[in-house]
Amino acid sequence: MRGVGAGISAVFADQGATVVTCARRPVEGNPYDFHSCDIRDDASVKALVDAIVATHGRLDVVVNNAGGSPYALAADASARFSTKIVELNLLGTLSVSTHANAVMQQQDSGGSIVNITSVSGRRPTPGTVAYGAAKAGVENMTTTLAVEWAPKVRVNSVVVGMVETEQSELFYGDTDSIAAISRNVPLGRLAKPADIGWATAFLASEAASYISGASLEVHGGGEPPHYLSTTTADIK
Repeated sequence: MRGVGAGISAVFADQGATVVTCARRPVEGNPYDFHSCDIRDDASVKALVDAIVATHGRLDVVVNNAGGSPYALAADASARFSTKIVELNLLGTLSVSTHANAVMQQQDSGGSIVNITSVSGRRPTPGTVAYGAAKAGVENMTTTLAVEWAPKVRVNSVVVGMVETEQSELFYGDTDSIAAISRNVPLGRLAKPADIGWATAFLASEAASYISGASLEVHGGGEPPHYLSTTTADIK
């Protein structure tokens, strides 16, 4: 396991949860129960959920973390490329949530679904327009499903900012670039995967039992407006 998914899984495991992971292909070094699944394929998703219930007898929490996008300017991206990005980041999340909900509605304790979204869904995202639009859609979907599936199932989202992972240099540049970017974050650093894990675990827990349809921003204070770095005004 790598990146945000590893951080989320580790926090849940440390809190005593039975963690089940999925991806299209096995990830080397994954210490958790693994199932092969392409979340863009609804039949594959149903098979995954059925297998989890058959093995463990229930499904209490689902974290929709799968997603991402290569860099491609809108004018250069093919229709097929954009469709695949939306399928992965939006429709796949809806498919997993729908099949999970069908199980959770039958459980006395219901369940909790946490969608991992991104600040890219709230600001311009040059080079990842389909991804940003899909993540914005996931936030809207979260609020809608929270209404449709209440009171048995709570649905929330974690809005993730910049995260330091094994692949940070692919997104943010070399060490000096990452340091410069970190200085622009009010808390002075990029998030660690565990930061996302703890926020996710909170929303899934009984401590958040009256929270549904919410978006929890985990971005270190956000990104200050660009004009603050250019103005000569004395802004306090």
